[in-house]
Amino acid sequence: MHEKNIEPQKGQRLFLLSLLFVFSFTTQTAFSQSENSHLHYVISIPEPASHTYLLELNCREWNQDTIHLKMPNWMPGYYQIMDYAKAVENIRANDEHGKNIPVERTNDNTWILTGIKNKTFVVSYSIRTHRQFVANSYVDSTHAYLLPENTFLYPDGFLQTPVSVRVIINPEWERIATGLELVAGKSDEFTAPDFDILYDCPILIGNLEELPSFKVQGIEHRFIGYKIGDFDRALFMDNLKKVVQAAVSIMGDLPYEQYTFIGIGPGRGGIEHLNNTTISFDGSRLTTPEAMNRMMNFIAHEYFHHYNVKRIRPFELGPFDYDQGSKTNLLWVSEGLTVYYEYLIVKRAELIDAETLLSHFDENLNAHENNPGRFYQSLSQASYNTWEDGPFGTQGREPDKSISYYDKGPVVGLLLDFEIRNATNNNKSLDDVMRLLYWKYYKEEGRGFTDAEFQQACELVAGISLRDLFEYVYTTKEPDYTKYLSYAGLEIDKTREQKLRISRMKNPNLLQSAILNSWLGE
Repeated sequence: MHEKNIEPQKGQRLFLLSLLFVFSFTTQTAFSQSENSHLHYVISIPEPASHTYLLELNCREWNQDTIHLKMPNWMPGYYQIMDYAKAVENIRANDEHGKNIPVERTNDNTWILTGIKNKTFVVSYSIRTHRQFVANSYVDSTHAYLLPENTFLYPDGFLQTPVSVRVIINPEWERIATGLELVAGKSDEFTAPDFDILYDCPILIGNLEELPSFKVQGIEHRFIGYKIGDFDRALFMDNLKKVVQAAVSIMGDLPYEQYTFIGIGPGRGGIEHLNNTTISFDGSRLTTPEAMNRMMNFIAHEYFHHYNVKRIRPFELGPFDYDQGSKTNLLWVSEGLTVYYEYLIVKRAELIDAETLLSHFDENLNAHENNPGRFYQSLSQASYNTWEDGPFGTQGREPDKSISYYDKGPVVGLLLDFEIRNATNNNKSLDDVMRLLYWKYYKEEGRGFTDAEFQQACELVAGISLRDLFEYVYTTKEPDYTKYLSYAGLEIDKTREQKLRISRMKNPNLLQSAILNSWLGE
């Protein structure tokens, strides 16, 4: 992210423009001149108190007779149909002479214009917001959080088209934070090489506050947000740096030139992006060590996603189907293993002790074992059916017959890690699997991996067949916790409250002790 100071002209207010530069996959071509784009958007927010904002889509010399404009039905990172088109109001179109062009709505999220070949025209519409949530746009009198999927209509069949965006900022607001690249010589205009990058770049506007940045391997990491609250900023940023360092040490590579944590204010949720994450954040709640550590877990999860799902990704997650959704059996890897690593990252950052680490897995273990859905739905099915069941398996028609990959995923990750460590005499771990996926499929081949390729990667690292363990992924077979936990000198018992608890064995052997100490980073 680069920050540019805008010199005021007479009668103009000085404002600061904070920019996050997206660095896309190496196979993509940089796009830096909006003049080359046939699609140019203009955003304005003349009445923010009304919770609405305005869009203009300028199409220049469209070379077909028709254009089908669609609003995405969901956003990558939040695997639910969101019906963003419901927020679109007052849509209309005019040609370059001001003549009206009829706009016909053909279904819930599609509008069609005809008779436009070789014409230049403008489509204008407004977006009404109502909910403060990381997967929705929200505008009020003090700020604007604009989710691209909730904002920009796209021409069906032209997702690879370069686009440009101009933001007309309200004079009382001082900063913009976004992942879009600034057009050379412009202070309020941005570009994206295609819609996948455009939709990966939320826009936060308001009187934002930035904390002192830090560097990891020479790369700057920043935190900027809206209404971030009153808290120990120095401690927070020190902890955050430790989290980033611990995560980076797993991969040994930083695939961006700058990273920014964007706090969108009070609300719910966090969404990962290529070089930033947007998170709901209220620092005023960070009043205890426990609250601070919960926040570090949350941020570690979203940060690790820039590796696991944005780059180490299932084959189905890119290019995206913004209309129907991109379904995959592997969200237990993308989300469940990211939960697993959020725990390990915070432990490796030395922000929690071993007992706290184990207690995190206790929570997932008990949540899963107390869920009757475990007898009906496999982990891969939970991944695929999340669109109907919800991310926690509680929103479907039969919530008692579904599970959460956020609970079973990290538990299976724990067993898988211990199996690999035991099979390799503690010379390899799940870290090696993640590195293999990163360097082979993302860095070398520039693609996602399939279900079979993920299992093959695990077996290649382990040096043995993992067929039995992967039955816990593809079937409802009950995991043998005792077997796999024992590899690390751990056992499972029940508390007086009849809750399952993972604890250390009294007399582990040398390999068990070595695996546990290595896993704990001790």
